[in-house]
Amino acid sequence: MTETMTNAQQTHDDDAEREEPTTDHLDNVEDGCGCTEIWEHMSEERESASDD
Repeated sequence: MTETMTNAQQTHDDDAEREEPTTDHLDNVEDGCGCTEIWEHMSEERESASDD
């Protein structure tokens, strides 16, 4: 029996080897919060950065 790797499998494997995205911008967000809380946190961070 011969196994061949499809392009889809190859792409998936390549994606798995990439680094995980950074999440520093969410360090001060509580675990389990929802989209609204994350949006508010991100807005406050942007607002704070623009004040500098």
